[in-house]
Amino acid sequence: MVADVHRTLKYGGLFMYPSTKEAPTGKLRLMYEGNPMAFIIEKAGGLASTGKQHILDVIPKTIHDRIPVFLGSKKDVEEVLSFVSA
Repeated sequence: MVADVHRTLKYGGLFMYPSTKEAPTGKLRLMYEGNPMAFIIEKAGGLASTGKQHILDVIPKTIHDRIPVFLGSKKDVEEVLSFVSA
């Protein structure tokens, strides 16, 4: 994930790891993967979302909570969210 987010920061675009039928709450861990990468992306001017809310606004219930992840440039994430929330 770190290499993919680095590429997204350097060249733009989008990193997605949405929920699936097999993992309806997502696969990436909020505390160890979602929050750190969301913080970096948002400090760089991008956007990080679960598809329903900003990742940094998610309140963890357990240390290993998993979430879907959409992060990258604001324009790209907003475009994806228009499809996901539709």
